[in-house]
Amino acid sequence: MSHLRINTINQSVTEPKQRSAKAFRNTRERTTYWVILIAILLLGGLFAAGLLLYNNPVPVDSPSFIPVTKRRMVAVTAMLIAAVCQSLSTVAFHTITSNRIITPSLLGYDSLYSTIQTSMMFFFGAGALVNFTGTGPFLLQVALMILMSLILYGWLLSGKYGNLQLMLLVGIIIGGGLNSVSTFMRRVLSPSEFDVLQARLFGSVNNADPAYFPVVIPMVIVVAILLIMHSRKLNVMSLGRDTSTSFGISHKSQVIYILVLIAILMSVSTALVGPLTFYGFLVATLTYQAAPTYDHRYIFPMALAIGFCVLTSAYFFMYHVFNAQGVVSVIIELVGGLVFLIVILRKRSL
Repeated sequence: MSHLRINTINQSVTEPKQRSAKAFRNTRERTTYWVILIAILLLGGLFAAGLLLYNNPVPVDSPSFIPVTKRRMVAVTAMLIAAVCQSLSTVAFHTITSNRIITPSLLGYDSLYSTIQTSMMFFFGAGALVNFTGTGPFLLQVALMILMSLILYGWLLSGKYGNLQLMLLVGIIIGGGLNSVSTFMRRVLSPSEFDVLQARLFGSVNNADPAYFPVVIPMVIVVAILLIMHSRKLNVMSLGRDTSTSFGISHKSQVIYILVLIAILMSVSTALVGPLTFYGFLVATLTYQAAPTYDHRYIFPMALAIGFCVLTSAYFFMYHVFNAQGVVSVIIELVGGLVFLIVILRKRSL
């Protein structure tokens, strides 16, 4: 009997445990994922319905009900667009950089947006800034942000010794320089001009113009589909450059391709609603906790659901509970910044 026990113990020690390449380790994790995803989708839909219908001053049977609801629908649509852009781009950015404590904003999108708006006020006055609206100026801002990104990628990643970390460092330096220039220009503005400009520099869904939607929505849908279609390749790329290369993936070209898609999403989001520096990081961090899987086919939907729920819930509570409409983006950035600091302090490294 003792020999039998010893053999059984030795066999259990020497035999390797069965491993699986499935997205979830067991059925329980899969079930938990779907329960959380459905609950967050329902919660986000509930808050969106609350933004459309709750405390509506116009009765349902009034002819003005539909126009008022349409104006609220513009804000909810802008929230959905921002959630898609920020969540997908941040998760993909974390994957290709193998670093979960950085955001695509490090590449200078927010800084360039701030510099464009400040330059319009500084050189042409408040009237020019107020009139700097419409599809043309919007596409101009998006094009400038994408162009800056393409120059950055082509310069720092296309060479033989292309280095992703160097690209991030250069992006931070460019962003810092643009911030310094825009800060200098804002200091010489008059108080009235500064107030007009400051309203543009805060991220808010109220900045969104429904005239942009016919251009923005198809663009975001196409780019989001292309990014989601690369989920399997992102799964392999998350293992590192050497491993992905051994699986037959051209790591550098795929990184540049994903960065271009990220640049389009981030440029559209920033030009539409303004800077949201830590929002994407907050959504991605919550996603990793809610979806314990490596598979981006499941990470992306969870990120979209959480991103939309965060925005709709924040705007609902700030509008209808605390009556503080102008500080929604500030609260989101504050919470995102605090989560960022907590993650860094827990990791104790960059």
